[in-house]
Amino acid sequence: MRSLLRCFTSFLLAAVISLPLFCSGCAAHVSVYDPYYHDRHVWAAEEPYYTQWEVSTHREHVDFAKRSPAEQKEYWDYRHSQH
Repeated sequence: MRSLLRCFTSFLLAAVISLPLFCSGCAAHVSVYDPYYHDRHVWAAEEPYYTQWEVSTHREHVDFAKRSPAEQKEYWDYRHSQH
């Protein structure tokens, strides 16, 4: 019984220590859905294009999610024309 408790305690300690590593890895794979072209984009790869669009259209930086639907559509049109 004591060895089972020791084994469980070790497992629990390992799980608690490794939990932040697994949780932080999820943040890099946030994807956004493009409703106009019906596809998904990983935002980490998309961000340089978004910044370039803001600069080339002389816009202030605003988080994509806070942009109006019309501006979001403008961005997706721009993005898909930039193969």
